[in-house]
Amino acid sequence: QVQLVESGGGLVQAGGSLRLSCAASGRSFSSYVLGWFRQAPGKEREFVASISGFGTVTYYADSVKGRFTISRENARSTLYLQMNSLKPEDTAVYYCAADRGASVYYSQVRNYDYWGQGTQVTVSS
Repeated sequence: QVQLVESGGGLVQAGGSLRLSCAASGRSFSSYVLGWFRQAPGKEREFVASISGFGTVTYYADSVKGRFTISRENARSTLYLQMNSLKPEDTAVYYCAADRGASVYYSQVRNYDYWGQGTQVTVSS
């Protein structure tokens, strides 16, 4: 099993940047595919980005491609999401997720077994 704790959310103006972190506890961190999802009020949770176990392959939702960068530091058991050129429509609770059996190209909530508690990102116009 793995436990996930997100941090780094906050309030930022449109066009600004934030970096989210997700600290993991548990064994064999590099064996997990990791992902970021987000959920805006009244909407379903949606895929943002994912990364393979050793960080060699990444996959992004079209809505964030070119603005967000997912990365991981296995030595620190930490996942990151660098978010640049933020827009009001990026406002949501952001969740990190992990799964051993998932493909990095899986983008459905059901593909991931482990979830953090979420961190709020609010982008003002």
